[in-house]
Amino acid sequence: MGALCQHIQKRGKETIGIKTKILITIASLALLISGCDKPSVAKVALVLDANSIILEDRDEVLYIGIETPRVMPTPAPFGLQALEANRRLVEKKEVRLERDFSERDRYGKLLRYVYVGDTFVNAELVRLGLARAVAIPPDIKYKELFEKLEREAREARRGIWETLNPDI
Repeated sequence: MGALCQHIQKRGKETIGIKTKILITIASLALLISGCDKPSVAKVALVLDANSIILEDRDEVLYIGIETPRVMPTPAPFGLQALEANRRLVEKKEVRLERDFSERDRYGKLLRYVYVGDTFVNAELVRLGLARAVAIPPDIKYKELFEKLEREAREARRGIWETLNPDI
């Protein structure tokens, strides 16, 4: 009986080891699929418009969770101000890029939250009244923050909120 018990105990340890390895692998894959990877760092080569940039590696980044007034072909009200604010915030600077759920949009642009130092650029544009909160699932990590900042900008009548119906 002693040999049989030892065999069962040894076999049990092997099974637990395999199960643990499988669980760790599944959890790691789930984190990668859900977009919970660590933020990346890159340098901005060019500001395209008020909510998109081109990085030095030539990747184009679209800011998640916000919509800004158009600049091209004809600038919407506050479009040029939003473009200039984005330039002041990120042009030629090192940025930290945070992914939500989606990697890219249908045009191949990276979808990211953008930071310069401690400044959350997407949120700052909304706070300044130069962008509005637009939640497009599944990329909704900061939906509540953006909506709160938009309400505050609207109440203070900053930027696009000087008028009741902003044309974005």
